[in-house]
Formats: sequence, structure tokens, C-alpha cells
Amino acid sequence: MLAFAAYIVQKMVTKHHENSSHSQRLRQTSEELARPFATAGTKVIEESSSRGKVSSLPIFDASVILAATNNFALSNKLGEGGFGTVYKGELNGGERIAVKRLANFSTQGLDELKNEVLLIAELQHINLVCLLGCCIEGEELMLIYEYMENKSLDTIIFDKAKSSQLDWQKRFEIIKGIARGVLYLHQDSRLRIIHRDLKASNILLDKNMNPKISDFGLARIFCADDKKWQTNRVVGTYGYMSPEYAMDGIFSVKSDVFSYGVLVLEIVSGKKSRGIFGTESMLNLLSYAWNLWKDGKALELLDTSIFGNSNNNSEIMRCIHVGLLCVQDRPTDRPHMSEVILMLNSPDAHLPQPKQPGYFINSVVAHMEVPGYVESSSSCTVHDTTITIVEPR
Repeated sequence: MLAFAAYIVQKMVTKHHENSSHSQRLRQTSEELARPFATAGTKVIEESSSRGKVSSLPIFDASVILAATNNFALSNKLGEGGFGTVYKGELNGGERIAVKRLANFSTQGLDELKNEVLLIAELQHINLVCLLGCCIEGEELMLIYEYMENKSLDTIIFDKAKSSQLDWQKRFEIIKGIARGVLYLHQDSRLRIIHRDLKASNILLDKNMNPKISDFGLARIFCADDKKWQTNRVVGTYGYMSPEYAMDGIFSVKSDVFSYGVLVLEIVSGKKSRGIFGTESMLNLLSYAWNLWKDGKALELLDTSIFGNSNNNSEIMRCIHVGLLCVQDRPTDRPHMSEVILMLNSPDAHLPQPKQPGYFINSVVAHMEVPGYVESSSSCTVHDTTITIVEPR
């Protein structure tokens, strides 16, 4: 599978340079992706992988998806991003689905969809969103996922009218579930993967509020012997990117650990990482949490919608502690995800004292400008637009 994936990606790069027309590239991508996936009659992807195993992924007819989504009705729209739009739908048997439909104009989405097809089909974990199949027909490129009844985490924890739906116990389970999913990507899956875009809008919640990591369009495979990489094309979401990645293009598993730490602090507090907090000075979330921790007031970080309704102060403190360990400025100081899970599940474990977090500031006087940074103008929070920062090296 990996060898064939490399072949497909190389063919895409070659085609991109040879053809200036995006629509022509889109058609060629459809053909390239369909070739290894389509099998006559069975409508099932079957491909021998480099490890001698077989991967299978159903291919849906476009007519089935059109019927399921009521011809992509606006009322079925769940969100949108750089790739295009996501719709909910229902198959004839009653199964509910989510359809990620590539926008015709989206070069970013084309690259991300290719990456997602080649990666997520190889991944299976209770805390990863399940890819049910794909639709490759003409210029239509779509991925079909299991439907998540409670949408994305950000639509609940950042909404004061809904945040009380997540009491502390549910939040603690979400924190642990995300950790298990990231550990699987880093260590236990057939493909070792760095996600590179962990954020609240990429954590989906099923009907029981179980978290599932989604959106692998920016993910990268790594080898066990690889420690870190450097890239000229920095991709991710501002507020979740680690300092060494945002500034120098250096990424590793510790980049995901940093993003996870930001998520933990957001889940505990119900506050966005890019918000401004504090009474005497304006602080970002990491600085605000760090100052409370140093002053012995860490419990004041807890979301006011559940404050006073929890008797689990030791769990809350432990999560804040772990979150601060994950967002430390130096990658070598951050724990691995296996250590994170051990700390979360061991009430009596001795945790090292955290050091100053990345992006620590005493006050915020203006919005920080980053070369090449593009802010999404969309008000939709189901799928935030991922930004790309390109800087000369």
C-alpha cells in the first residue's frame, strides 16, 4: 500500500506540473485514484499492500450519495473548509453518513483528499473517525464517513448555551479518548503518523460523546527511526501549532503533543486558545493557565458552566498539569503520548513540574501578524479553514 501510495502521489505531482488547468488535473486525479481502487462488479477496493495484507474500501455510486444528501441540500450542510463542503446524509437502509465533497476550485482540498484516502483507509481505532468509502465519478471526488451526531467538539465547549452538556466526567473521558487516538497514530498503527492539525474542530463526538479524531489531509507518515523533519511549507492552525513548527518548520511527534496540550486546556476551561483572558493584563490561554498554575489557583481555569458541580478536583488538577507539560516550549521537555496516558490514568503518579509554555506572553497588545497567514472569513466552526504559512528558508 505504501509503495503504491508513493506512486500515486508522484504521478499527481507530475500531472500538476504538466497541466495548468485545474479541471483537467481534477479529472486526472479522479482517474488516478479510481484506477487502484475500482474493481468490476464488486464495487470494492482491493489492493495488496507492501505487508502482504489486503485493504478494502467500498466505492459508492454518485447517484446513491445524491439521494442520501437530497442532492446536497443546504439543510444537510454540516460545515466547510479548504477542501470543500461536508454534508450529512442517510442511505436507503437508514444508516446516517457524512460526505466530504471536494470543491471544484480547491487545489488544497485535492491534495488533502488524496492524502486522506491513502492514509485513513489503513487506520482503525475507536477514537478515529471511520471512513466508510469514497465516490470517484467524473470530476466528483467525495469521501464518506460515519456520521457523528454531536458534530465537533468546538461547537459544544465554546458555546455557553451547550457547554454544560459536557460535565467534568465526560470531559475527562474525551481528554483520555483523544490521547488514546493520538498514541495509536504515533505508535500502534500499521502506519506511524503525525496528524499535524489536531484542534477542537477536528475532534468529532458520537451520540455518546465519545471523541474521534478526524481530518487526515495534513497528516504525514514517519519511520520509527525518524526523530524530526523540517519543511518549507508550514501547514496547520494558528493557536495549535508548536513554536518550533510555526517558526522553523520543524515537526515531530512532539508537535502533536503540543497541539494535544492546547486541546486539554481548552476542554478544561471552555476557552479558545486564541482568546484574550485576565483582569489586569490581556493573556492568551496558555499564559493565563500558566499564571494561574504558578499562583496556586489552577482550579480557577475550570469552565464556569461546570464549576462547583464537580467533586473531582484532583482529576481536574492532573489534567491541567498534563496540559501544561504538553505545551512546554522545548519539544524535549514534552512527554510522549504513552507517558501522557500513564499520567492521566494514574492518580498517584508523580508528575514533573511544568516549565514555561510556548508562546508565553505577559500581555497581548495587538494581533500577531504572521507572514502568509490567512484568516478564515467563514463563521462556520464545524470545520475551520486550515491555514498555510510559507516562509523562505
